[in-house]
Order: sequence, then C-alpha cells, then structure tokens
Amino acid sequence: MSIWEYANPAKFMRTTDRLLPWVVGGAVLLSVTGVVWGFLTPDDFRQGSTVKIVFLHVPAAMMAINIWVMMLVASLIWIIRRHHVSALAAKAAAPIGAVMTLIALATGALWGQPMWGTWWEWDPRLTSFLILFLFYLGYIALWAAIDDPDSAADLTGVLCLVGSVFALLSRYAVLFWNQGLHQGASLSVQSGERMSHVYRYPLYTAMVGFGLLFLALLLIRTRTEIRRRRLAALQAREMRA
Repeated sequence: MSIWEYANPAKFMRTTDRLLPWVVGGAVLLSVTGVVWGFLTPDDFRQGSTVKIVFLHVPAAMMAINIWVMMLVASLIWIIRRHHVSALAAKAAAPIGAVMTLIALATGALWGQPMWGTWWEWDPRLTSFLILFLFYLGYIALWAAIDDPDSAADLTGVLCLVGSVFALLSRYAVLFWNQGLHQGASLSVQSGERMSHVYRYPLYTAMVGFGLLFLALLLIRTRTEIRRRRLAALQAREMRA
C-alpha cells in the first residue's frame, strides 16, 4: 500500500471516517489529562504558580511551528505532484496554526509579565513568532482572495516556503542569538538542564494531546474542504447544463 493512495479524495474520506473517532477521543483524553495534571503540580520554587502556564504555552508553541512545517510539506507535494488533498490539507491547517500561535503569544505574555516585568519584549524568538502569526494570517487571506483553487494553492505554497524561514527562527532563535529575555528550550536532553519529572510527564502528555487535537481538527477541516470542492464542482456542472 502506498501513501499516495490517500491523495484520492474518496480513499481519504473512507479512511478518515473510520480513524476520526479514535483520534478525537485520544485528543480529548490526553490534552485534558495533561493540562489538568499540570495545573495540579506543586508550585515552582522560583516561578511559583506561574510556571504552570508551561502546560499550555509549550504545546501550543510546538504545534504553531510544526503545523507550518506540515503546511510546507503539503504545499510542496501539491507543487510537485499536484495532489489536491495535500493542497486542501495545507489550507485546512492554517487557521488551526494561527490559533495555536495566538495561544502561544498570549500565554507567553501572561508568563513573561511576572518574570520579566513586561508583557512584551522585542526578543528574537518573540518577534519571529509574531511574524509567523502574521504569515498565518496572510496565508489565510491569500486563499480567500483568489477564486481559482489551483492558483491559490500555487501562490500560498510559495508564501509557505518563505514563511518557513520564520518558523525556523521561532524554533532556534535562542541558539542563533545569545541576547534576549526568552529562556532556552523547556525540554533538554542534557541532564543539567532537564525539567523535573514532576512537570515533565504532564507536559509530555499535554504535548501528545495537542498533537492529536491538531490531527483531529485537520481531518475534520480537510474533509470539509473536500466536500466544499465537490459541491462547487456540482454547482458548476449544473450551470453549464
């Protein structure tokens, strides 16, 4: 079985119809468990109760970047192989990514204010993350502004490629620039920098939950886009008849 079989809309709809209930169930279970578990953890000895924002901030920020990467891959598949499902999946993912980016920015401000004494700082990672959010909005607006779906998929694919620079900067800005208020990675493989297991395990749970939540929303929105394209094709056929 080849993965390209799922580029067929009918095959995609049949497969996701069986898969979707399980993904939704896992997303709800793990995301709620991770966030609630995280907020029940003890206060940090330095940051107090504000550290618990990490259970929303880190999963949302992780998904904001990874969703753009997924959109890039889907757009490249469209440009190279002209598979409509991949273009529709990229379109469906954009609003989800924009919301995740907004959540990351908002929770970052709530976390940063008591730590830094300011709601916003033109820190390299914060600035690149804000620009990434603007790219999400531009991507959504470009899809809405172009009537021909194939032309819209081509142009948004190019925009997605350009925006990937800021997705990369959002992830690695702390490594590129030493200055800036933003801390390094919350999760590290180096033993001296590892988060305590008290916070690490619920954070892992929340991250997996957010990943499944994105997958569930992506499948729902992609299925909606396929139905919308079918309806448009039927309406166009009726007008010609």
